Amino acid sequence: MSLCSFARFAVLLTCVIFPLASPAAEIVDGWTVVARGDELTTYTRPRKGSSLLECKGVGLIDAEPIVVKRVIDDTAEYPKFMPYVVETKTLSNNGETRIGYQRLSPPFVGERDYTVRVKCETKPCPTGGTIYCNRWEAANNLGPAEKKGVTRVKITEGSWLLEPAPGGKTRATYSIYSDSGGGIPTMILNSANKTAIPKLFEAVRKQSKQEKYRRATQ
Repeated sequence: MSLCSFARFAVLLTCVIFPLASPAAEIVDGWTVVARGDELTTYTRPRKGSSLLECKGVGLIDAEPIVVKRVIDDTAEYPKFMPYVVETKTLSNNGETRIGYQRLSPPFVGERDYTVRVKCETKPCPTGGTIYCNRWEAANNLGPAEKKGVTRVKITEGSWLLEPAPGGKTRATYSIYSDSGGGIPTMILNSANKTAIPKLFEAVRKQSKQEKYRRATQ
């Protein structure tokens, strides 16, 4: 799964609205840099025909790509380490494509749910090791019917790209384009997606330290 639920709603707790760009903003391959740190850089860019922004985070995680991949794929554990996730179901999984359902209970905005199709890809890295990529898109027609009192998220797509980095680390790229629905203003949605990315990386970094994800690589 994408872990995008945290990115959608964290701003509703922080209530921080950042400008979408500044006149002196740094542009890299069409992406605007909104924050740059030692181990994480976050970006946004416009989506043609939409007021919603695409958001991206690129950073290092102190674990091998296969370990991070296991964390991202372990959706059954999301309610334990991802804020607001209260229910997850894997509806089908053939190893390359997974259909998964999630229900969230964030504060203030009410419950949300969605079903996504996740396509998992692997390929050799030219410098050694393996590159992993999980790409997802909404697939609500393959999941449970809408529930009374729960807002159905109808637009969500993104990916995790995990590449080997020196020192047994992972260069992780997380991308998200999402609309949580329910009449939340576009500015808040854009802020939620980009300002929560550092916390999203923090959650994955912390979970990646657990022995159960590392054991098989030792």
